[in-house]
Amino acid sequence: MKYLLAAIVFAFATKGLPAAELNDYVPGPDSKIQPGVPQGELIKFEFTASKIFPGTTREVTIYVPRQYDPAKPACVHVNQDGLQNNANVVFDNLIARGELPVIVGVFVTPGVVKARDPATQQDHYNRSYEYDGLGDAYARFVLDELLPAVESKSTGDGRPIHLSQSGNDRSIGGQSSGGIAAFTAAWERPEAFSRVFSAIGSYPDLRGGMRYPGLIRKVEPKPIRVFLQDGENDQNIYAGDWWMANQLMERALVYAGYEVNHVWGHGTHSGNHAAAIFPEAIRWLWKDWPRPVQAGQLPLERIGPLFIPGEAWELVGQGYKATEGAAVNAQGEVFFNDMSDNKTFKVGLDGQVTLFNGDSKKANGEAFDPQGRLLSVSMKDPRVLRHEADGTLTVLAEGIAGNDIVVAHNGDIYLTNPPPDSSNEASKLWLIRPDGTRQVVDTGAVKYMNGVTLSPDQSLLYVDDYRSHWIYAYSVQPDGTLANKQRFDWLNVADSDDQSNADGLRCDRDGLLYVATRLGIQICDQTGKVQCIVPTPNRRVSNLVFGGAHFDTLYATCGDKVFRRKLHKTGANAWDAPNKPPKPHL
Repeated sequence: MKYLLAAIVFAFATKGLPAAELNDYVPGPDSKIQPGVPQGELIKFEFTASKIFPGTTREVTIYVPRQYDPAKPACVHVNQDGLQNNANVVFDNLIARGELPVIVGVFVTPGVVKARDPATQQDHYNRSYEYDGLGDAYARFVLDELLPAVESKSTGDGRPIHLSQSGNDRSIGGQSSGGIAAFTAAWERPEAFSRVFSAIGSYPDLRGGMRYPGLIRKVEPKPIRVFLQDGENDQNIYAGDWWMANQLMERALVYAGYEVNHVWGHGTHSGNHAAAIFPEAIRWLWKDWPRPVQAGQLPLERIGPLFIPGEAWELVGQGYKATEGAAVNAQGEVFFNDMSDNKTFKVGLDGQVTLFNGDSKKANGEAFDPQGRLLSVSMKDPRVLRHEADGTLTVLAEGIAGNDIVVAHNGDIYLTNPPPDSSNEASKLWLIRPDGTRQVVDTGAVKYMNGVTLSPDQSLLYVDDYRSHWIYAYSVQPDGTLANKQRFDWLNVADSDDQSNADGLRCDRDGLLYVATRLGIQICDQTGKVQCIVPTPNRRVSNLVFGGAHFDTLYATCGDKVFRRKLHKTGANAWDAPNKPPKPHL
């Protein structure tokens, strides 16, 4: 109660004050030049060579501390909107006292496309496009274009600039849209940035920033340390309420177990408070360096203990061209395709990868039947094939170009038949019965039928739509036909995409649905809500399957690599006897 009363008193005390009084924060001694402290050098240049943001020009200021020795790559701090918060002076003072490592500062303004004729035309300003949007474009700009340009420079006394490539040696910060840009860069590339300073961050709905609190609560936590600042009189406009949005960010980060700190004040949308607290914030962000920043621990209270502490993704194999369909047999051995090489590989229980079939007929999808035989479908070879124990092939159906396939315990086969990319034909969902009869059980509304799987009790068939954010659920009838079609599971979609790119589907025995998407593996509960998003190490995934002796290891095909990760969950195999999952939380 006393905290509520204090908040009410504070609110009344600041209400109606002029902006100058609300922003009356004054930087302390750490932000001012101190006698005897070595001063770093500022190097300025114009950067015009971006291919990620073509045609833009921007000003870059590099701060190089006096203590910098080119024999050892320096730590890095990147800041949007140029040099702010007296950062060069703060770095001088804190580095001299040993409170920060030797840090090279990179202060960059947003891009501007200059008008051809300034007298009659306006410049084109890229700030909101670069800073406010979710996605990895700005991070790629910093990592692939800006920092290499910085490393091409030298100090006035001839020292070449060498920067650390470790995310643990890098921080990034900014104010307002620059603040969300800093968070987005670390969120998208946590291996490249592990420390974030965000002041009066623009997390309302300018270009989707309001989605972050939800994503933070769902996505497996990343090794990022975050410092937030805002004031209760920050702007409340058409896009939302900055003050409330920053508090939602802080609460989401705390929920997901991130290392987060904050300072709230009474200021407006001003940088005064940020400048005053910057020494405190940057000191906290770099505390205990070089110890690595640790990832948070997501509570996952709705789906139970999914992750095993200390069990991360493990590389199974690499050097492939385009890994695709995944299947598991009764022994727990996993099979996957490399479509470009037209090969199928087997992963044994010992984790060793061996060639299973050197002519896989360009299979897209694979599945085992209850008799332990491998079935495959292909978009290039319009046949449903069964691989017999003696190595021969049996053609189960012709004229069907299949993308993915699942075989029920009773032998019914379901496969997705999306149209060719250049075609306007409708997607088709096929049923092939054990006696060889076949029929189309759905067509039309699903734009691009891709992954397909059965619920643990085999009462539902799930089909994802590669070109939307929906997964469709059908009730399986006694004769194998389908009823009660619903757009059921709602997937998250990356900001840079118009579709989820949903691909492989699998269920565990508790009824959770695992979906391979552009954002990572999205895990949906039985009611159709995404409960968790698990990125893969290379941020790619096309298919997945539960394998291993106990079917508790998740295998993911990820472009040129295959990864696996042991979970506190057991996969539901369609060829196995159905099991009734527990009743879901509604």
